[in-house]
Amino acid sequence: MSQTIRYMAMLFVVLFVSMTTMAQSSGQVQNDARRRGLPNLPSFDHKAVHFGFLIGFNALDFHIYNTGIRTLENGEKARYGEIQKLNPGINLGIVTDFRICEHLNFRCLPGVGFGQRDISFIDEYGQQIGDPLKIKSTFVEMPLLLKYGSNRLRNVRPFVVGGLTPRYDLAKDKQDHLVLKSLDCYWDAGAGVDFYLPYFRFSFEVRGSFGLANVKSDKMSDDLEDLPYQQAIDRLKSRIVCFTFYFE
Repeated sequence: MSQTIRYMAMLFVVLFVSMTTMAQSSGQVQNDARRRGLPNLPSFDHKAVHFGFLIGFNALDFHIYNTGIRTLENGEKARYGEIQKLNPGINLGIVTDFRICEHLNFRCLPGVGFGQRDISFIDEYGQQIGDPLKIKSTFVEMPLLLKYGSNRLRNVRPFVVGGLTPRYDLAKDKQDHLVLKSLDCYWDAGAGVDFYLPYFRFSFEVRGSFGLANVKSDKMSDDLEDLPYQQAIDRLKSRIVCFTFYFE
């Protein structure tokens, strides 16, 4: 848990530094606009389509369904898989935003993501078995999201998002004793805030992605050493938390 807390603290520090830097660089222009009573980018939300880019941080997780069975291959001792810590990853992508109506937009966010999940195995007495399995992922992803924004409060606008994200993992197949599927589809939900700066819109978003499919393959490895791990896990469902910065 301490690793997770450090990771969350790092993300908030990055957000704070980014916001402080941009606020300082654009402060004079914003003050002039405020004296005139004018908001930044007053017609931005009326564009039929606009573009941008994103950079974000992610934390990959698995919801692990264990079998709890005892077999000859695992020495008649049940083993249980679990994610004990979250590792930071990164996302990069392009923003294409289509205006539907005053408060609703459709967003297409093609990009790539990199991350890693470490699955630790413990026995029925809570003792760890061997080293964690390192499951590395390189995603090609296509989030398709609906974004609902509130009324704009001068240069700030809160929003919520939801939709589906197909992801294809280029690094999947056989990894560290497990055979995994490459393709999965996720349902997404999140929220964030738009900040209208003098020359562009900056946004920060927190979004959760929850895999719909079991990514553990039905195919079994030919390596006998892999059987205890494959027999221990019944299903794997992917979960991802993304902290994303948008520049539009």
